Amino acid sequence: MSTVPPDRSPHVKAASRQRDIALVAPDLLIGFIVGLFVSAGCSAREASQIARALVGANLYGHDSHGVQMAPLYVANLRAGLAMPGQSPRIVADHGAIVGLDGQRGFGPSIGETAMSIAIERASAHGCCMLGLSNTHHLGRIGQWAEQCAEARLASVHFVNVLSTPLVTPWGGSDARLGTNPFCVGVPHEPHPLILDYATSKVALGKVRVAQDRGERMASGVLIDAAGEPTDDPAVMFQDPIGALLPFGEHKGFALAVMCELLGGALSGGSVQHQHPRPNPMINNMLSLVFAPDKLTSREALAQQVERLSAWLKASPASQGSSILLPGESERIMARERERNGIPLARRTREALGACARDLGIDDDLGPVNGP
Repeated sequence: MSTVPPDRSPHVKAASRQRDIALVAPDLLIGFIVGLFVSAGCSAREASQIARALVGANLYGHDSHGVQMAPLYVANLRAGLAMPGQSPRIVADHGAIVGLDGQRGFGPSIGETAMSIAIERASAHGCCMLGLSNTHHLGRIGQWAEQCAEARLASVHFVNVLSTPLVTPWGGSDARLGTNPFCVGVPHEPHPLILDYATSKVALGKVRVAQDRGERMASGVLIDAAGEPTDDPAVMFQDPIGALLPFGEHKGFALAVMCELLGGALSGGSVQHQHPRPNPMINNMLSLVFAPDKLTSREALAQQVERLSAWLKASPASQGSSILLPGESERIMARERERNGIPLARRTREALGACARDLGIDDDLGPVNGP
């Protein structure tokens, strides 16, 4: 039986972790997820885009946005809440400023097309402001910054999440906002710098992963429906629902508000308020994509990144710590998981198997190492 390296999140209690984890090879997992979405009605190309996005999130250690989302995606497709085979529709076009309607299409395919448009416009004009509205879950937002960085473009992304509110305002006692991710990418060789995080202390998916693994959350992450602190992840999946706290207290809350306004209102989408939400996973995103070489040379930027990196890493590390730049921990995790396999909780494996059986296909994930 293989052992799994402990979850490195400081927001999960180490003592609560259970050994019901199995390791699955990334390629086998991609093939399994492709099979799910082809059977559910997606084209082979779109199914591959979804599978690679989900498994890619697992590889990078963002299990909250990984394959545990697949059964929910399939359920939304079958309920008509996510639409296969969609392309973003241009609703505003002013050259360097573009507005797109995602038409409730799957985020991995809609997002890739949207970023291709942003890259094309930024390459032509030096910059692009792209608003993308009405899209099913966009997944790990860092994927879109990486796509821009591969084209040697920097980018900033503001996202809002229109679903059941999950995050309390700082000083509040119930959920009023989504987890509203914020992302920045700076191109660099051999690896870009990618900042990507929810404006809540953790993404909801991390709470779901903790519940699947029988883990407790650290203090200061959750409150229950009565507004009281709790470490029980189940409060986020009950009615009435609890709430996540914003990261950084008032600072994280303020950034979440800006993501709500820029990602939601300015993109052509909408913002959270008291109204029915028939679609549980709509994302809106405002992306600013620009060519650094319009302001400085590529060589000068690369030199500055190297200088700053060297300066920061020269700081004496505190006991038991290492200095990692944005995106570095994900690359370390990806190498580890490509070598050893992706850890999946028993509950996640069972949910994937049930989804496959419901679609009438083989529920075998392939060889696994673990219980």
